[in-house]
Amino acid sequence: MTHDLQFLDLPGGKIAYRAVTGCGPTVLWLGGFGSDLEGTKAQVLSDWAQAQGRAFIRFDYFGHGRSEGRFVDGTISRWREDALHVIDTLTDGPLILVGSSMGAWIACLAAVVRSARVAGMVLIAPAADFTSALVEPQLSPDARHVLARDGVWLRPSDYGDPQPISRALLEDGARWSILPGPIPTAAPVRILQGREDPDVPWAHALALSQALESQDQVFSLIRDGDHRLSRPSDLKRIIEAVEELATYSVAEG
Repeated sequence: MTHDLQFLDLPGGKIAYRAVTGCGPTVLWLGGFGSDLEGTKAQVLSDWAQAQGRAFIRFDYFGHGRSEGRFVDGTISRWREDALHVIDTLTDGPLILVGSSMGAWIACLAAVVRSARVAGMVLIAPAADFTSALVEPQLSPDARHVLARDGVWLRPSDYGDPQPISRALLEDGARWSILPGPIPTAAPVRILQGREDPDVPWAHALALSQALESQDQVFSLIRDGDHRLSRPSDLKRIIEAVEELATYSVAEG
């Protein structure tokens, strides 16, 4: 059964979520920077979960989608706390974390502090440390001047309106750096990365794989894949990876 949009009361504002009830392990979707719970990958996974009778939760971080708060006020600290509140309040038992782009970074941060709960991770175009590793090095002198003057810079985006990048986001992101590792998690990990990804170079995703302590890893480089990985063939790969880890978790349990 798919529930209507619901809200979780958290300090600082309500968080929007949708849940599918079913058997465990619960699959938890962690979206990317500026995305929302109605995105293609999240919806396809929700449909899969409903068809399979699998527990599934997707939510919007603070300032994203239908959740309260201003996007520009969001930080990695806040979005990490959102994920942990969702885990602690809405789920029990083992979890499969599915993180896309920034969501993969949040998944890794959650896995470190909820290691007993995490039975596996599927990381899609993982943008670990994106604030310091992918955004800051590309800031032009003009962008740095605007950040210093206004505290916010509007970064052009290929996916819609310009995205506000705040000085607070960049400074806070440095606190949660996980590269070059080690990242203490023993959970099985499946990484899907497009070779033609303009936002997350495949070498950056490989660096995350090397930083993870998990000995059960598969790194899949999709030759013609982009950042979104939302084509039918990409979605099939994502579902297969989630199914594998969910089945493996049940067998191990």
